[in-house]
Amino acid sequence: MQDLKNLKIAALQAGNIALGYFEKNYKTWDKEAGAGPVTEADLEVDNFLKNFLSNCEPDYGWLSEETEDSSTRLTKTKVFIVDPIDGTRSFIAGDETWAHSLAVVEHGIPIAAVIYLPKMDLLYTAEAGKGAFLNGNKISVSHIHELKDAEILAKKSILKENIWKSGDPALFRQRYRPSLAYRLALVAEGKFDAMIALGRSWEWDICAGHLLVSEAGGTVTNSLGGEIVYNSTVGSSKGIVAGGPTIHKSVIDELAV
Repeated sequence: MQDLKNLKIAALQAGNIALGYFEKNYKTWDKEAGAGPVTEADLEVDNFLKNFLSNCEPDYGWLSEETEDSSTRLTKTKVFIVDPIDGTRSFIAGDETWAHSLAVVEHGIPIAAVIYLPKMDLLYTAEAGKGAFLNGNKISVSHIHELKDAEILAKKSILKENIWKSGDPALFRQRYRPSLAYRLALVAEGKFDAMIALGRSWEWDICAGHLLVSEAGGTVTNSLGGEIVYNSTVGSSKGIVAGGPTIHKSVIDELAV
């Protein structure tokens, strides 16, 4: 599919741009309303991606963390949903776990996705109905069936007793990675059994990873167990839970929020 080819080319070039800033002197500032930090690298990557991808497909809509939103995207059948650098705090700290997260959705459903971690040389790709891949090799979710045996990526706040119907936060082993896109990619790869994010989850953080997990044989819903429809008016979902089908069901059944 041409969409996936375009996303791969864009992600690799975005990686070169970001690496040109990495561990060097660049401007950093905080967004309004406590929305987190942003850097010169975020904005240059965003500008490149918008120009490159819009030139590839001028009729597609555009939704990105670093571009002012426009309701025009709501009139489009296909939309690019992009996070230029997911894990900006990690980028600023000189860590490796930041990613470019790019997806195309059609009628609200992801159909092509790329998550690229330049410093780790990890290129995750997926296309609807054709599987998920890491550096060209097919990947699949884990086959752990018992919640007690599972390692799940989530913030430490997931261990609060009131979040779980049983009141027991020790249902599984909690782990963490800063980038939501990378968390989803790791679940698709089978390195972790599931991931959980409660509260508001921005579409640009989760869209590409959603397709990766589903194409790797997993299940993805919001934190209530409902479908996530992309290119929504609000541009976010009520959390996200992703994992192998059995573990996913166990998490949803146990969540009290």
